[in-house]
Amino acid sequence: MNLMTADQVRAALAVRDLTDPHQGPHAMQLLLAEIEQHVSEWAGLPVRRHRANPVVPVADNYDRLGYPADAAARDERYSRYLRPDLMLRAHTTAMIPPLLENLDGDALLSCPGLCYRRDAIDRQHVGQPHQLDLWLVREGLSDNDLRELAETVARAAVPGATTTLLPSEHPYTVRGKEIIVDGVEVGECGLARPDLCHGLAMGLGLDRLLMLRKGIDDIRLLRSAEPRIASQLLDLQPYRPVSMKPPIRRDLSVAVAADMDAEQLGAAVREALGADAHVVEEIQVLAETAGELLPPVARDRLGLRTGEKNVLLRVVLRDLERTLTDARANALRDAVHRAVHGDR
Repeated sequence: MNLMTADQVRAALAVRDLTDPHQGPHAMQLLLAEIEQHVSEWAGLPVRRHRANPVVPVADNYDRLGYPADAAARDERYSRYLRPDLMLRAHTTAMIPPLLENLDGDALLSCPGLCYRRDAIDRQHVGQPHQLDLWLVREGLSDNDLRELAETVARAAVPGATTTLLPSEHPYTVRGKEIIVDGVEVGECGLARPDLCHGLAMGLGLDRLLMLRKGIDDIRLLRSAEPRIASQLLDLQPYRPVSMKPPIRRDLSVAVAADMDAEQLGAAVREALGADAHVVEEIQVLAETAGELLPPVARDRLGLRTGEKNVLLRVVLRDLERTLTDARANALRDAVHRAVHGDR
């Protein structure tokens, strides 16, 4: 099993949780409070907000939520394991099983925080997204109640937005739904699986909701230290675009494992670049070719091994806080190449 090193764990846990006021003010906390207030008024119950250590038993993250043993999500390519039985939570839903153990009567649970995943690199994805789990524990709730809850959340988070629910299966729900707000997938919900509890379960992506609320099109802006940007991340007013540095694009032809996907590529690049990972705006897969379809001279040039494919990548670089020089862009390009292609 590919386990995280101590340095990797420290780096992951050092990332600021924007939902936590003890780590400094941020607009995400205001968004969270508005969602909780509207849902509390709709449900007629006070919110029980809960935070927990992001290091969780694998059982809480997967087994107790009904994930099958062969679920793709469990794969070490996507989950971040410290030990075979311990991991950095992949979703805030990992907080729910321990909370359900001690519930007595109706409850409205709110569990916000960071999650830790291996994800693609683009304007909508980040390796440590913020999530909010909302669970309404109450007997007798229906699909209509689920729709009302989703619409209540959407109105609170993005006033005036259009909300759509599409069928989507989840291990811990019945008749699950995907939540689409103004054309953007922002979460999932469903009736809680009866062996867990009676009620409604919902998981929301707070980064995307905040981006929709403020009109932000690049997830990296939420953490920018550039004063003209950071000052606007203290309220929920519409974002006023500031002059952006020009992007620099570099194309790379690399040899990777045949089953390597965008999420694994993103994780490899983030790990390799470390503190410079924020400069990568996007990694686009332009083309893929199975190794056996390439002529021998091309396979030799790439150092392609059995069971590998050739991938043409476009790396889009943009530093949100300073102009990116050609020399630095080339150095980052070379680092990306080493991270995914290796030394051949």
